[in-house]
Amino acid sequence: MNKIITAEQILQYCLENLNGTVLTESWGEKGIFYNPNGKLKRGVYILTVKEKDGDNDKGSNLDREGIFRVNLGVRKKTFTEMFGIVPVRPSKGEVVDMPYDFTEVDKILPHPVYAWMSWICVLNPSERTFEKLKPLINEAYEYAKEKYEKRKGK
Repeated sequence: MNKIITAEQILQYCLENLNGTVLTESWGEKGIFYNPNGKLKRGVYILTVKEKDGDNDKGSNLDREGIFRVNLGVRKKTFTEMFGIVPVRPSKGEVVDMPYDFTEVDKILPHPVYAWMSWICVLNPSERTFEKLKPLINEAYEYAKEKYEKRKGK
């Protein structure tokens, strides 16, 4: 059987394997930020885990029992290779205009709200899906390090 990975296991994987990362809890979600030595106030987002719907983010129906969503930002090139296009930004409280069921579990999908920023997500990933997600997490990490260097220089 292909068992589900827990949110805590995903966060722990990031903290153990991505140097210079910190766990931050805010806005009802847990986030992994790149922020070596706490040089920036928050750091740069790598990945978040969200366990409930928000006012402007209901597209995944996270209020279902036991459902959580892993979110991460990848490069625009990777996003378009995976999904064809980067959609336009949706209106406040709406989801992106893409032909996906954003409530589907164990499938890598565009983020229902932040796909326009090349964010992807997966609800309740299995071990198999998490293995597919790991290279994308690494890409998000490398991308965050680049953004960090630009912000640190300001």
